[in-house]
Amino acid sequence: MIPDLKQSWPRPSIPKPVVIIGAGGIVRDAHMPAYAKAGIAVKGVTDVDTGRAAALAADHGLESVYPTLKAAVAENGTDCVYDLATPPHVISDILPDLPDGAAVLIQKPMGADQEQARAIRDICRTKKLKSAVNFQLRFSPMMMAAKNAVERGLLGELLEIEVHLNIYTPWQIFPFLIPMKRVEIAVHSIHYLDTIRAIAGNPRGVFARSMSDPRAADFAQTRTSVILDYGDRLRALMSINHNHQCGRKFQSAWFRFEGTEGVMMVKLGVCYDYPNGEADELWYCGGSGEWEQIPLEGSWFIDAFMGTMRNVQRFDAGEDDSLYASTDDAYETMALVEACFRSLDVPAVALELD
Repeated sequence: MIPDLKQSWPRPSIPKPVVIIGAGGIVRDAHMPAYAKAGIAVKGVTDVDTGRAAALAADHGLESVYPTLKAAVAENGTDCVYDLATPPHVISDILPDLPDGAAVLIQKPMGADQEQARAIRDICRTKKLKSAVNFQLRFSPMMMAAKNAVERGLLGELLEIEVHLNIYTPWQIFPFLIPMKRVEIAVHSIHYLDTIRAIAGNPRGVFARSMSDPRAADFAQTRTSVILDYGDRLRALMSINHNHQCGRKFQSAWFRFEGTEGVMMVKLGVCYDYPNGEADELWYCGGSGEWEQIPLEGSWFIDAFMGTMRNVQRFDAGEDDSLYASTDDAYETMALVEACFRSLDVPAVALELD
């Protein structure tokens, strides 16, 4: 029987109220239900679309709708946690208006590219913000358990990390992605790259290919292959296809962590029949051939969103020594993403047929 594995972030003792900047779909679908489940109060919201902010407040009984960010800061100062849920390209414009030393959780990605991520990191450092980026997959029950298993040596020496997706994603429900030059890695596989980093650290380098598909012709990329260079012991790779249109039977969305002493398989349930999803799953085999399913305390959506906010709250209160997804750490994920995109322009080794 596998011992209990850590699956959740501890609760803050006395959580501060949250003020949300941005009232879009991710706030309704994930932030609000996650904070309600975690017992963390949301005091108010501000959005450039005041009608959208007012509707969110009315639907969830929020105390305040702030006409501007300046008004929210004037009322709350550092007595709240700012939950910045805005498009990535405006993050660096918003952060300077927050109080110095404030606690802030920033929606991923950390800017649209590494240059913007560097600007965000530098602003957070200058203002001494207690800042983290909402890379939630690493906070999900299944991935926290997998990381804990690796750290406790239950897999032995880690030799393999494989991410395999062969699914159908209805890209047409994301029309805002159509004009973007960077799609699949930047908005989807960034989660997997971040989680690999959280468990195995930074690779030495990367080889990547990301491409379009005639079955999702309006989008720049919907298929990706990545090889991460961790030296001659750990093999890490990703194979991602969002366009499998032949039914559920051979769809797959898994992480495999394999070591000298055991294997873990992690099912990414949200990827199936998106956005409806299926249950996440975590399986372990200690090398005997007998697989054991490990019960999960929750799912990526919405439980992981509790963890990111709890960590920021606890760090702000001095209950945690560090931020698991700090802006400094998230910057390194953005550097890995940028390396993947740079790799697209590097030619493969040609065959010598003479």
